[in-house]
Amino acid sequence: MAKQYGAEVVYVGVASASPSAIAHNPQEYAQKLKDFADAQATARGITAQAHALTSHDPATDLDATLLKAIADTGSDLVVMASHVPNVTDYIWASNGGTIAAHAKISVMLVR
Repeated sequence: MAKQYGAEVVYVGVASASPSAIAHNPQEYAQKLKDFADAQATARGITAQAHALTSHDPATDLDATLLKAIADTGSDLVVMASHVPNVTDYIWASNGGTIAAHAKISVMLVR
């Protein structure tokens, strides 16, 4: 769709500052996300950029961090993965559900 409509895709990623299997530090994570966005832009013939964010504890503040990223990037549509709802979603909302409920723009959840 981005290619058809000439839209820019912003790949947003949130990581902790702690070393992980993905990256040793936030700068390495940001570079890997940028490399991914660049590769996707080339492969798909689109304009893309990366927006890497660091969170003290992504398990607790991921939703707030993603909502801030929406505002910071000026996005007008969010497309994000989600899971099939289950009984725990009645107690703890999924990240996708929370973003869809609180974002001021359209959100498409992909299962």
